[in-house]
Amino acid sequence: MNRYPLWKYAIILVALLISALYALPNLFGESPAVQVSAARSTVRIDSGTVTRVEQALAAQGVQAGLIQLDANSVKARFENTDDQLKARDALEKAFNPDPAEPGHVVALNLLPRTPTWLISLGASPMYLGLDLRGGVHFMLQVDMPAALQRRADVLAADLRSALREKGVRHGGISRSGRTIELRAPDAQTAQAASDLIQDQFPDLDVNETPDGAGVRLVATIKPEAARLVQDQALKQNITTLHNRINELGVAEPVIQQQGIDRIVVQLPGVQDTAKAKDILGRTATLEVRLVDESSDGQAAERGTGPVPFGSERYPESSGQFVIVKRDVLLTGENLTDAQAGFDSQTQEAAVHLTLDAKGARIFRDVTRENVGKRMAIILFEKGRGEVVTAPVIRGEIGGGRVQISGAMTSVEASDTALLLRAGSLAAPMEIVEERTIGPSLGAENIAKGFNSVIWGFAVIVLFMCVYYALFGMFSSIALGFNLLLLVSLLSMLQATLTLPGIAAMALALGMAIDSNVLINERVREELRRGSSPQVAINTGYDQAWGTILDSNITSLIAGLALLIFGSGPVRGFAVVHCLGIVTSMFSSVFFSRGLVNLWYGRQKKLKTVSIGTVWRPDDKTPAVKAD
Repeated sequence: MNRYPLWKYAIILVALLISALYALPNLFGESPAVQVSAARSTVRIDSGTVTRVEQALAAQGVQAGLIQLDANSVKARFENTDDQLKARDALEKAFNPDPAEPGHVVALNLLPRTPTWLISLGASPMYLGLDLRGGVHFMLQVDMPAALQRRADVLAADLRSALREKGVRHGGISRSGRTIELRAPDAQTAQAASDLIQDQFPDLDVNETPDGAGVRLVATIKPEAARLVQDQALKQNITTLHNRINELGVAEPVIQQQGIDRIVVQLPGVQDTAKAKDILGRTATLEVRLVDESSDGQAAERGTGPVPFGSERYPESSGQFVIVKRDVLLTGENLTDAQAGFDSQTQEAAVHLTLDAKGARIFRDVTRENVGKRMAIILFEKGRGEVVTAPVIRGEIGGGRVQISGAMTSVEASDTALLLRAGSLAAPMEIVEERTIGPSLGAENIAKGFNSVIWGFAVIVLFMCVYYALFGMFSSIALGFNLLLLVSLLSMLQATLTLPGIAAMALALGMAIDSNVLINERVREELRRGSSPQVAINTGYDQAWGTILDSNITSLIAGLALLIFGSGPVRGFAVVHCLGIVTSMFSSVFFSRGLVNLWYGRQKKLKTVSIGTVWRPDDKTPAVKAD
């Protein structure tokens, strides 16, 4: 009756071992570290960077516990913060001799001390939120007028192409803020241009005004189209920030929208506010323009003449300058993917780009009309533009798939694809609020949260053992297993633990022990009715299960509502709350009954059970006493 088959005990044992294994990394804590990453798109991080880090630290007599190369950074781990600060200064001097033109970002960070054998098994500690780990908090303001101006530039370029296709001659197109002005020599041309705008450019609202002998058309972006541009700019900036910060190795950043034009960025573990700004400064905007190959443009490129009107000068990675026209053909909004590969004919390293439908149409027209000319792809970082590549257009390119090839290695092709894929911001941003939470305050929050859980656990165990005797001990062991299972699940899911999450963990303990209280009282009730101990145990667990399931499902529904509709700290609470409900049903019912069955199930002639004093309802005299 009260015996588990062997396979159920095997499930309990496996769950216990896996939970202990994946909860173990949380005991090792974190060690101070210094992270070196690229500050410019042309700077590469490789094994040579590791050698430079080792040499710089050795020259200053600083010993690193571990130096490791990640995808886009080198991280050096140290025993204490004094060595960390000395290493930061040494690496800053070695990698950035000219502070005005830094080539690398040298930032303070924290790394887990998890042993390599646990890492090889996929065991990692939980991520800690900003309030527990320390770090930096930024509020960024998105420059919405700049996004609208950029949209107006794109529309102006599209309008030129559309008028050229239809053979409509005009006196020039210019952009002023959010408006586009077109000069027509006569009313007939103005009407043709107006009809084309209304037909092909639904985002523009057109008005006509006299302009001497001709007509001037003023096209303004409609309010609903402007709102759509702003929403898309905000979403694209959030996505780009995610890509860039993830590639820089910041663990579990929080990047979310606040209001209609602001973005909140939280970087746990980053201790240096200035370097965190540099990390955010790695965001970039992408533009495609034609190279100015006129005689004046070539003279300016050689340095023998001024930059022609309507053109600009930007440097290449080699240090040479390229003169490009101001007209923007494409932006990062039109780029959907960029992958490194090889030219199918020459087997040279190449970058394969994928454009959206609109970008594909523009690119087809531009390449058809400019065969043999050069086209520059410019990446703007921290207000500075740099030409990533300036290939020659060999023929008309349609279908939205573009190949960039030339004098580049496979590594350079991979780096270029990475930057093009993750480096496009739809609009500039500026930091309007910054806040730093030190690691000491985070450690204090961890200590207080940990103590609250431990003291709550201890008081519950004391009460259960006093009131329910041996059954209370079984319940307490099951409660400890529930806590272990919850921590291991959070670690396996790599969830972020915050202060509200610790509060949910403490609440989960109370809800888990509530299930055992129901079971114990059901067993007592059966004993009052005169049932034998074995029957009382079996009936108590069976009858309590329905009540436990109903109560936990209702609590789980509330937790899921918080998870779906909440944000920030509320979601952190909801994640731990929902996981705690699931683990409590396993530990308080399945696991605790396994302990009871293991202790009492093998006793054939069981007369009493240790479940505290069972009082009869009529005379208040004890019916069954604790063993």
